[in-house]
Amino acid sequence: MTSRTAFFFDELSLWHSAGPHALTLPVGGWVQPPAGAGHAESPETKRRLKNLMDVSGLTRQLQVRSATPATHEQLLRVHSAEYLARFKAMSDAGGGSLGQDAPIGPGSYEIAALSAGLAIAAVDAVLRGEVDNAYSLSRPPGHHCLADQAMGFCFLNNIAVAIEAAKARHGLGKVAVLDWDVHHGNGTQSIFYSRDDVFTLSLHQEGCFPPGYSGAEDRGEGPGLGCNLNIPLLPGAGADAYLYALEQLVIPALEHFEPELIIVASGYDANAVDPLARMQLHSDSFREMTARLKEVAERLCHGRLVLVHEGGYAEAYVPFCGLATLEALSGLRTEVCDPMRDFIELQQPSPAFQAFQRELLDVQRQRIG
Repeated sequence: MTSRTAFFFDELSLWHSAGPHALTLPVGGWVQPPAGAGHAESPETKRRLKNLMDVSGLTRQLQVRSATPATHEQLLRVHSAEYLARFKAMSDAGGGSLGQDAPIGPGSYEIAALSAGLAIAAVDAVLRGEVDNAYSLSRPPGHHCLADQAMGFCFLNNIAVAIEAAKARHGLGKVAVLDWDVHHGNGTQSIFYSRDDVFTLSLHQEGCFPPGYSGAEDRGEGPGLGCNLNIPLLPGAGADAYLYALEQLVIPALEHFEPELIIVASGYDANAVDPLARMQLHSDSFREMTARLKEVAERLCHGRLVLVHEGGYAEAYVPFCGLATLEALSGLRTEVCDPMRDFIELQQPSPAFQAFQRELLDVQRQRIG
């Protein structure tokens, strides 16, 4: 029996190229060309996730779909005409640097529009009642992209574009966006910062990216005051911190807001072996977070839950985290065993560290009421 979970994917999204880099450094000068994948935001993490889904048998139990690219009209609901024109021109010219840590290659504009289109279609399928929930394997990612500026490997804000498309098509009301990518969801926050119909929440490693940013004091402005919640976590905080933050801050905030739809910016770069962060999650951490959000969505908004893929740069390990997430989302289980799970569990922070992190979270919970 086919699951009521949809999986949105298109091979073309994996063809976006950031050009010659070693991790995030442009090749040249003292930076030697890489022997392997090159840029951190390579397609291999996503391709290997899809491949693991295929060989485990999970793919054929999901409703696998593709989508059409986001239209110019849909993109204009979020991004400025000047920015889109600049992005398109650079893409057509063969690529370049579109912003801070935002290199593109030929055709990146069309691929980014497809990435946004996958997110639009995932939200649309859930709101139409065609499926219970959905996952969009969007690439390039989107949560750092501002309305008029690319940033951090992100060129279009996939989730924001999907939300605005759903509001135009379905009259969607209140939406909550939970970002558990290890880096702060600054682009999504910026776009909705003055809005009271979109509640943005970000669980992130403190000071990681954007460099030095914490954000605990940033709660929104104007009509949006109180509709933004940042939860910075100490480097190395581990699974206990994420689950405690979910229970003590995130879930109560969602219950108070009462969204009609929950969207998760699902990055996997909080995993213990990611090269661009220093957290300690393993596949079961993501499995449990997904399961808890699924329960919350069933209680608050008829199960309407969409996950949109963001970061995650450990090619060998992201597939296990993504598979666990999709298993929890769909209610299915494969025979795949995470070969690193027990080792990572041994690396979790000490009880004293966990208690200190909980104290910091309790202070924030008391401060926001």
